[in-house]
Amino acid sequence: MRRSTLNYRPVEESEEDMRITRIMDEIYLEDPRVGSRRLVTLLERDHGIEASRKRIMRLRRKIGIETIWCKPKRTSIRDNGHRKYPYLLRDRIVKWGDEAWGADITYVPMPHGHAYLCAVMDWFSRKVLGWAVSNTMDSALTEKALAAAVAQCLGLPEIFNTDQGSQFTSPQWTGRLVASASGG
Repeated sequence: MRRSTLNYRPVEESEEDMRITRIMDEIYLEDPRVGSRRLVTLLERDHGIEASRKRIMRLRRKIGIETIWCKPKRTSIRDNGHRKYPYLLRDRIVKWGDEAWGADITYVPMPHGHAYLCAVMDWFSRKVLGWAVSNTMDSALTEKALAAAVAQCLGLPEIFNTDQGSQFTSPQWTGRLVASASGG
């Protein structure tokens, strides 16, 4: 054992750190989404406390405060059992309407939860041909958007571009595309 550790006495938390900790706790209870950068600004602006971001992060770690925020959704995860399709639009210029369509799903935050929006667009005109909203992200959502697009248009395009997410590589989605292309 080292001699320097034999006589060690832990240093008590300073009054200033205790005050900052109390104020940070109050801010956290009011809004748990406030991060360390914004805390530095709030402490200086509202309480006249100048503290570095590293100090704020150390104190937050000490009292166990962690910012709550919505992490990005992973909407493009492919199912291992589904077929992977090639990307057909590389170096291709879309020259007329209904030559290529695209579909995608996005996450829409709302005051009391979230929703998923699937839209089908024409790549040439950028017009939304069909869309659907749901609280679940499954192939039924994408099928509704596709049905709305097909009902509005005369037929399917030459190319239908989507990401490789499981909703777009599922047998339900691809079966619906094949059935719509054959007129069924």
